[in-house]
Amino acid sequence: MFRGLGIVLIVSAFFTAGLSAAEYEVGQKNKAFTVESLKIKAGDIVSFPNYDSFFHNVYSLSPVKIFDLGSYPKGQTQKVKFEKPGKVTVQCAIHPDMKMTIDVQ
Repeated sequence: MFRGLGIVLIVSAFFTAGLSAAEYEVGQKNKAFTVESLKIKAGDIVSFPNYDSFFHNVYSLSPVKIFDLGSYPKGQTQKVKFEKPGKVTVQCAIHPDMKMTIDVQ
């Protein structure tokens, strides 16, 4: 009777372990993102640390993922989880030339 329960627990633990999200970093340095494009999987997290001595405001108006992290100074990091597949254009509201693309698979 307990033998079947043990198999269920092992299988459940195996599938749970396979569902963990990866975390990526896209820094902000010299009024630019540290990468122009990034490929991730749905459910993954991207952190946006500010390495510049001035504020940045990371946001996206892409239908796949709309977000606005607000203005934050050097040394702070904001994170975003990307749940749906598709292309996401990320920009900085303070520095209009800052732009990158995240391809969520």
